[in-house]
Amino acid sequence: MSDVQVGLLSILLILAAIYFGMHIGVALIVTSFVCVALIKSPEIAARFVAASANDAIRDYLFGVIPLFVLMGMLVSVSGIGRDTFDVFQWLTRRIRGGLGLATVCANAVFAAITGISIASASVFTKVAVPEMIRHGYTRRFAVGVVAGSSVLGMLIPPSLLMIVYGVLAEESIGRMFIAGIVPGIVLALGFLLLIVGMAYLRPNAILDNPALAARHAAESNETWRSASLKFLPICLLIVLVLGGLYGGLFTPTEAGAVGAAGAFVIALLRRSLSWRKLWNVLTETGYVSVSVLFLIISAMLYSRMLALTGMPGGAMQAIATLEMGPWAFLIAYLLIVLALGCIIDSVSIMLIMLPIALPVAQSFNMDLIWFGVVTVVAVEIGLLTPPFGVSVYTVKSALNDPHISIRDIFVGVLPFVLAMVVVLALLVVVPSLSTWLARL
Repeated sequence: MSDVQVGLLSILLILAAIYFGMHIGVALIVTSFVCVALIKSPEIAARFVAASANDAIRDYLFGVIPLFVLMGMLVSVSGIGRDTFDVFQWLTRRIRGGLGLATVCANAVFAAITGISIASASVFTKVAVPEMIRHGYTRRFAVGVVAGSSVLGMLIPPSLLMIVYGVLAEESIGRMFIAGIVPGIVLALGFLLLIVGMAYLRPNAILDNPALAARHAAESNETWRSASLKFLPICLLIVLVLGGLYGGLFTPTEAGAVGAAGAFVIALLRRSLSWRKLWNVLTETGYVSVSVLFLIISAMLYSRMLALTGMPGGAMQAIATLEMGPWAFLIAYLLIVLALGCIIDSVSIMLIMLPIALPVAQSFNMDLIWFGVVTVVAVEIGLLTPPFGVSVYTVKSALNDPHISIRDIFVGVLPFVLAMVVVLALLVVVPSLSTWLARL
């Protein structure tokens, strides 16, 4: 068996392991060990795994992961999400479909300080869904708009997926963050246009009781002063973190530390952080961070194994033999990512695909920052598609309402999936949307 055949075998082994329920990180490590043992020997494979695990995350840069996760968790428990929703609910109260618009806008702002779609989905499921149902909106629309807009957390910086991509592609994480701003705004605007269109063209799809919605819209005790006070903490945190990062005052890791400290102070001032909640925040941060870092270790090991097999070079030769141009490669790559999104989670897709796809993208002289943004958007679609749909299951578990089934959420989120596909096509056709700000 040739080295390239071993590389092909590694992909089949990983997909089989995932299908039978093995954790993606364990699958990557075991597959890498087996393939190196086939190429060299079991002794060399053991040393290969040990050396790769030791070298993988020793860099100071990896401190950015637990720090941004900690900031997101502190923001989630401080009640900032509810206040943000209240402000946008008041601002959009006179617009048809206003609560849907408020949910998207609040999620976009919330994404600027969390970076985790699951956090956005869990917060706004508890905040926005009951409020929309009480105001006469359909259950499917209520859960669909929350699940759909939650993916903004993985695109608008800081983004956990952008960090993972930056590490795997050896691109600047700060530039990846900046590159996500315009596409994130474009995606949010796409969701807003979708909701307005549904409200005027298919009102029955979003409203069970239009009269009730109109009556509740007129009822609000909010004022400009109270709304400003509610919006002030999140604005300060965004300016502190993103302003310092883009202004060159902080590195991404330092921005994460400053953001976590700022979120901690806000939580203390709002008296929303008891000792029990603090312990839960710290343990949850540890769980998420260790999971992500373990996956990065396994991905780097897998990437080194593929390089040893010559698989990336073999893929480029196969593309040359098939006379596949850059557009054909990109379309095939995105279709595979979208298909994988139906069965495995977003980080796992990147860990499996990028070690193979990045060398090919480089051979076609593709801009790796643009390629990363396109990859993240394609991977995000998988958060909403059946049967896996992490954001969908997060909404279901956070809602805990027997009257709303998983099927209802998948049906409700379908228009948002279609909107994401349109935005993905736009980003592919117009690369400057992803790159011009990062290249300034």
